[in-house]
Amino acid sequence: MKKTSIEQIVKAAGGTLAAEGSKKFITGIKHDSREIRPGEMFVAVKGENHDGHRFIPQVIEAGCAAVLVSDLDQCPAGADVSVILVDDTIEAMGKIASWYLGSQKIRCVAVTGSVGKTSTRDMIYYVLSQKFSCGRNLKNYNNNIGLPISVFHFAEDTEAAVLEMGMDAFGEIEYLSGIVKPEIGVITNIGVAHMEKLGSREGIFKAKMEITKNIRPASEGGALVFAGDEEFLTKERTAGDYDQIEVGPGKGADLRISEVEDHGIEGISFLLEYAEEGNANRTKVELPAAGAHNAVNAGLALAVGCKMGVSIPEGIKGLKNVELTGSRLRKIEGASVRIIDDTYNANPDSMMSALDVLKASSARRRVAVLGDMFELGSDEIALHRKVGEHAAKAEIDRLITIGNLAENIAKGGSGTHFPDKESFLEVIEDYIEPGDLILVKASRGMHLEEIVERLRTI
Repeated sequence: MKKTSIEQIVKAAGGTLAAEGSKKFITGIKHDSREIRPGEMFVAVKGENHDGHRFIPQVIEAGCAAVLVSDLDQCPAGADVSVILVDDTIEAMGKIASWYLGSQKIRCVAVTGSVGKTSTRDMIYYVLSQKFSCGRNLKNYNNNIGLPISVFHFAEDTEAAVLEMGMDAFGEIEYLSGIVKPEIGVITNIGVAHMEKLGSREGIFKAKMEITKNIRPASEGGALVFAGDEEFLTKERTAGDYDQIEVGPGKGADLRISEVEDHGIEGISFLLEYAEEGNANRTKVELPAAGAHNAVNAGLALAVGCKMGVSIPEGIKGLKNVELTGSRLRKIEGASVRIIDDTYNANPDSMMSALDVLKASSARRRVAVLGDMFELGSDEIALHRKVGEHAAKAEIDRLITIGNLAENIAKGGSGTHFPDKESFLEVIEDYIEPGDLILVKASRGMHLEEIVERLRTI
């Protein structure tokens, strides 16, 4: 983050300077007291289980220049620190982040969707990095706290930013995109994640489309890039005061994806057809990221690049360097087995795609260890069974399921079921053989990374 005056931070936050310290500037903003460095500002966040105000003495001792608070009672009197008082520190963070992006004239891309947000965000980052000094979310920080904190970590010379936006309720994408005010919005797809709270895919579509409320108009270069699905994400249903760029296998797509070849854990290749300067072009794209679904994600990234002045050949060059964040179809070499670590999260679409990757991979024996998928609403049993049926068609040599809901995956795919990961870990060596290729995937709350770590040592 660029060095910024405390006076400007007070103004941007819409707060009051309740106490003034000797330092007039801050060099960064953080909400984790353990990460505070001298000269930075600490944001005291009140959560369900923790109140950041309790750590104010600790961050003052660490040398912070300012604290952003909603409660003055826990601010020690006489300390050499500026105290900025606001009604809501999370809301104030969003205001500061929005001001900062605008003041630095950072060109912003906002990414949402049911599946593939982070992968698409990462691909856009690598494409834009061919031309710009680029920033993106830290890890999976995509909510009303994580997104602003990510902005505050951007390098001083950042010219463009790709910001992923997560949600599980109406209004959240509108709020986050209001912070970013993107030049380009991206919707990866409309799936079934968060069906429990949003009621239907139509509700999910409505929630994702909130991103368009803050996209710049076409006259200012604004555009919506989306993966066409012929049902929800069509040019008719996504129209607005911005340009539209459709990506996908459809004949009407602006960037058309076809002839996808799945090389399993080694990656994919596909044919890209597009128009440039009035000429029709066809080129083969090779991508080191696993999963046939990533062909469309890569196409979305290339479309964003085109809109922002990165040519297709330049963008393809950037994609060759892509490394996806976190445990997303990550290949791990264990002591005697290979592991596909996809424990970051799961829903039916992503789980079936991961099974397809496993099927396409070369291995002596293919094993899938699958756990519960959360927030699927009233159809959760049927959706888990559907994944099991897909596993059966994928010709998996051994299917192992873990968790209450995942028992329905076992029923759909004739798998072996365990009620929890502890019971499986007790007998894991009875189910694994040297040379196995093992997919491990479930919703984040299942914490199946513990199984990944155990498999490393077998």
